[in-house]
Amino acid sequence: MERLYEQFYNTVIDNDYWQMLLQGLWATIVIAFFAAILGIVLGFLVAMVRSTTEMTLRGKKCRKPGDFIIKVIDKICGIYVTVIRGTPMLVQLMIMYYIIFASSRNGMLAAILAFGINSGAYVSEIVRGGIMSVDKGQFEASRSLGFNYRSTMINIILPQALKSVLPALGNEFIVLFKETSVAGYIAIMDLTYMANLIISKTYDAFFPLIIIAAIYLVIVLILSFFLKKLERRLRNSDH
Repeated sequence: MERLYEQFYNTVIDNDYWQMLLQGLWATIVIAFFAAILGIVLGFLVAMVRSTTEMTLRGKKCRKPGDFIIKVIDKICGIYVTVIRGTPMLVQLMIMYYIIFASSRNGMLAAILAFGINSGAYVSEIVRGGIMSVDKGQFEASRSLGFNYRSTMINIILPQALKSVLPALGNEFIVLFKETSVAGYIAIMDLTYMANLIISKTYDAFFPLIIIAAIYLVIVLILSFFLKKLERRLRNSDH
């Protein structure tokens, strides 16, 4: 027991190592929060473009200039989703930092963009799947009642799609939060980076790793709790 306390003191209390962990936690939360916002915005935009093309232009000739533009944007979105989902997150992060941000080396911004762009590809497929799962008869019925495409999507299709994809979106954001643990590869002092720094100074890995694992677990449990509450509220609104 004394040995455990000594380990805990040397790796957490001594030299204010706990403050380093708090600093790393704050960096992790900031990256995950802004990357999630970027992922939501980017994912919904890509999903709208791809679902619009699939529902209105798939297999049809482009009779208007606007139709051609939408199809081109759809192709670009398809390439974006394929490339991002087909390459490792860590490689994307390093490309963002060492190539795109080579001159400025703004690690925090590079991490937010890399994680956000990566998340956006997965969010777009989740949302697109939800939109396409809504019965096409509802889309046709709303158009026959005089709703234009935009009003139909906002008022009828998207609310139903969101209810069905909310669990998958929640899982994506949980995965995003855990994936930020690789941000230390570009020298960002996140939670995992700080734990490794403490280990390099104390030569003791037990408590630093156990503590950051517990922190990740607690935050994931909190996120899961609120997501389940939101799901129940959405289900109750149907009755």
